[in-house]
Formats: sequence, structure tokens, C-alpha cells
Amino acid sequence: MNYTLPPNTSPAIPLDSTVLVTGISGYIGSHVADQLLLAGYRVRGTVRDEAKGKTVRELFAGKYGEDRISTVIVADMSVPGAFDKACVSAIAHVASDLSFLPDPNAIIPGVIAGAINALSAAAKEPAVKRVVFTSSSTAILTARVNEEFTFTTSDWNDAAVEEAWAPPPYGPERSFAVYAASKTQAERAMWEFMREKKPGFVLNAVLPNFNMGIILSDKLSLSSGGAVKTIYDKCEFGRLVEILGPQWMVDVQDTGRLHVAALIDPDVEGQRILAFAHPFNWNDVLACLRKLAPERPFPADIEGQGRDLSRLDNGPGAELLRKFGRSGWTSMEESVKNNAGL
Repeated sequence: MNYTLPPNTSPAIPLDSTVLVTGISGYIGSHVADQLLLAGYRVRGTVRDEAKGKTVRELFAGKYGEDRISTVIVADMSVPGAFDKACVSAIAHVASDLSFLPDPNAIIPGVIAGAINALSAAAKEPAVKRVVFTSSSTAILTARVNEEFTFTTSDWNDAAVEEAWAPPPYGPERSFAVYAASKTQAERAMWEFMREKKPGFVLNAVLPNFNMGIILSDKLSLSSGGAVKTIYDKCEFGRLVEILGPQWMVDVQDTGRLHVAALIDPDVEGQRILAFAHPFNWNDVLACLRKLAPERPFPADIEGQGRDLSRLDNGPGAELLRKFGRSGWTSMEESVKNNAGL
């Protein structure tokens, strides 16, 4: 294991034990699995169908061995008991609904149910000692351009919840608020479960902002990783660039590492871990790409982009990354380079 614990301290879950990773075929889920495998754990991933399961097994078996990776089909995470047969020594609940539908009734209840199903499954299995939830920056705030403000892990995105559940019609302009509300309400429901049920395991949450970095397989969901890749490959902006403005970014491998820390570090208990590395806008990404590939005809800068001027303490996340032997957060330049496949 490449994670530094204090002398005579054991990891919170035994080395070589199996960790369940929900949503393993996604951009973040695949990196959570990759970092767990690197750290010496076995991984069982949930997928919606066998085709995705085969892709995941082929990806990781070649790198770590067939006995280190397995998959189980969970077609609908909102069904009661969805994860009951998949429990092991720990759970990383990464799966979510990324359809960005504007109707809150079609998204939010299912995301909450999936989160509670993960905790309920863990509560039924005494061997489970840790659960980490992939929350989101949007569970705390919606990015605001050119506005100075400070936020902490005590904050919640109540404004997104109010906007998401406002009376219909449900137009496309509501899509992002519904996504943000789903993360906000699901995470809150998980902490409430912990307070009420007092189960025999520890819950932590990782709240990443925009993920960039290595794409492990183009056969898996690209999610946010597709934004930079599209700019590089096609020299044009994709849908995410149109939807998302200036905010903070984080390297997707760092996000994976923080999930591992949340599962194995005995000192990390009941925490919301902010995965915010560097503020950026799309012109910053273009500048990186032009430096890396000056011969390519990338789009012109976007006029009036503005900046994310929010302030936060991202030191705790950087300190956890140093336990992996990292210097702290991966730079945006390195993340863009890796994301472009260079």
C-alpha cells in the first residue's frame, strides 16, 4: 500500500479485502477502482448491464489480474435492497443520475434511494467498516462568477434545492439545479441515516468540483472528462462547455485517491472532504492546449468568461494526498495534458 499511516497503525479496512464500487463504469468510479487496486485492495463494481461489466473486467484484469476485479449487475440502484448481495468490507458509492433531466421527480428521489440503499446494505453486513459517498461541489454551492465569497464544509446548497422543486413547468434551464439538488439531498439523507441508525461503520463524503485528467478507457463513460477531450480532438466546444462556466477543477486521479483515503485512514471519520484544486475557466484550458499542441486550430477564447473568486480551505484534501507521496494537488496543466491523451 502506498498510503502513509502513522507507525503501528492499521488501515481502517484490511489490506487485500474487497471494496464495492458502485458506478464503476463511470469516469470517477473507474478511477476510484483504479486507486483502490493500486493500494492493494480487491474491487467489486456494480454495472447496469453485462456489456459494461465485461469492459470493466477487461480493463482492470489486464493491469492487476483477474482475481482482483469482479462485477455485479445492479440495473436500478433505487430498488430496495439493490446493493444487499454485493456488500463486502467497504463501499464507495459513486453511482448517480447524470441524465440532467429537468424534472426533479424523475431524478432526485432515485438518487436519494440509491444512497440510502448503499447505507442499508452496509448496515446489514457487519464486515463493512467504511462507506464513502461521492457527493459534489454542488452539494455546497453553485458556482458564481466574479463574486467574492467564502464557503466551508458546513454549507449546503439550499438555493439549488429550492430552485429544483419550484412549481413546473420543468424547462431545460432547471437541469443543473436538479442535479445539484439530487447531490445535496442525497448526502444530507445519508448523514441523517447515520445520526438516526448509528450503524457500525464510518461514513465520509468526497465533494469534487470539475474533474479532468486521464481517461482510462474510451469505452467507459467520459462525463466531465469528455469536455477537454472534445476540445482537443475536434477543436470545438462540447455541451459541457456551454453549460458550465468558471469554477474549480480537480484531477480525477486525486479524486480517486481521496476516496481511498476516506476508506482506509483511521483518522478520517465523518468528514466532508473538499476536492477543489484550482479555480479555472475555459480560456485557461485553451491556453494549456495551445501550449501543448500549437499546430492545432483550437477555438478562440470565450469573451467575458469571468472568474470563480470563491475562497475555501482545500488544505485538508491536499494533506491527504501527501500521504500518497504526492506534493499536493495535481496541477491543471498536467490534468489537461493527461485528459487530452498527450
